Amino acid sequence: MSELLAIGISHKTAPVEVRERLALPEARAADFLRDLRGAGDVHEAVAISTCNRTELYLVVGDPVEAESTVLSMLATHAGIRPTQLASAIYSHRNCDAARHLYRVTSGLESMIVGEAEVQGQVKRAYDAALGKETVGPLTNHLFKAALQAGKRVRSETAIAERQLSLPGVAVALAREQLGDLDGRSVVIVGTGETSELTARALADSGCKTVFVASRRRDRAISLAKRYGGESVSFDELPLALEQADIVVTATASPHMLLETRELAEVMDARGGQPMLLIDLAVPRDIEASVGELGGVSLYDIDDLQAVIARNRKVRQGEARKAEGIIEEEIQHFAAWLGSLEVLPTVSALRTSAEEIVDSVLHENEHKWETASPRDIERASAVARAVVNRLLHTPTLRMKELRDDRVHARMALVRELFGLEVEDATVQDAAAADLAAEPEQLAEVRQLPSARSARGARRR
Repeated sequence: MSELLAIGISHKTAPVEVRERLALPEARAADFLRDLRGAGDVHEAVAISTCNRTELYLVVGDPVEAESTVLSMLATHAGIRPTQLASAIYSHRNCDAARHLYRVTSGLESMIVGEAEVQGQVKRAYDAALGKETVGPLTNHLFKAALQAGKRVRSETAIAERQLSLPGVAVALAREQLGDLDGRSVVIVGTGETSELTARALADSGCKTVFVASRRRDRAISLAKRYGGESVSFDELPLALEQADIVVTATASPHMLLETRELAEVMDARGGQPMLLIDLAVPRDIEASVGELGGVSLYDIDDLQAVIARNRKVRQGEARKAEGIIEEEIQHFAAWLGSLEVLPTVSALRTSAEEIVDSVLHENEHKWETASPRDIERASAVARAVVNRLLHTPTLRMKELRDDRVHARMALVRELFGLEVEDATVQDAAAADLAAEPEQLAEVRQLPSARSARGARRR
């Protein structure tokens, strides 16, 4: 039987130095999933990679073997020994895997509890897997249900109210370090979603000039106009840095953009005027030793947790409501997942019982010398009636199971009776289930990403 397996690392289990080495941008994720499916008994796969987590959601034949394979491949990818990585890795199976994804999508596992941007990230990861055709019936239903759960949490609780995404926390940190931000000069390196959200937050805070420096000059010009700033080319960045009070970097560059040597020259040109640098990128854009320069205050994503901690108390009550919703939703998923196995398991159990009856009758057919054909037929009917009555109540009970232990109970039944259930049977049942819900699947595809919905909610 195939099982769902979630395996990964997050800000809760690994520092930024490890997370950035395991990051799987979309192009790299596609290659990784292709290699993974070729290396192990992996039928379906979706990768989620953000600044706070790298997670793989898999449908596998042997979860123990799959965990070992994934750990080895992630270690190779990161250039870390598997033994060093093992302590940071977590894994969940079946309903626990689904529950974890529900929590991630709802923002309960985020650095800032309740962030909305993560729902868009999950949706984009799912869309990317759809495009690469690495999903299947089980992961389709899993991600559809997780996105619906996240949508319900945000519509029925206030968990995202007054919430701070990473850009918002960066602004809060700047205000904490510099006081009033009105009239402050800012340089933003990068033109992606995080950069745009940061530009908006800084402009709303009264920053006088927002420089957007990037190699994508057309995008930089567009953002600068939108948020009342001006754009400079990437080559002009050192000069822009000389005028900046705050520098925020948020690129997807695989290389360091700001190194100690060049920042030292900038600081010399500034005459010792202090500068606040906030690195929101994973991998990091700014060399760590920059923080040792006189007049420089450098913060990376992990440093923002102190600000985040102050917001958690406000959200505890809403988080408890959200967890209640997730548990309600996970019961639906558990019933669905269990139903995929109940009918095949019941069928396999009855088939096994029929085979036993046939075998016993065959073994004894030469021992009934005086029995007539009608007597033998009656004996066969009695044997089958006993089997049917014996299995009647267990069959009804199995079909009525609805909690999150259905999968485990079906596995126990199969183990006790030595039953074999073909994966194809379960896959066909899952496919039929999805085919019966086209409207719900369409609704998931229409869920707004963080980019299109940031006016209403944030990461």
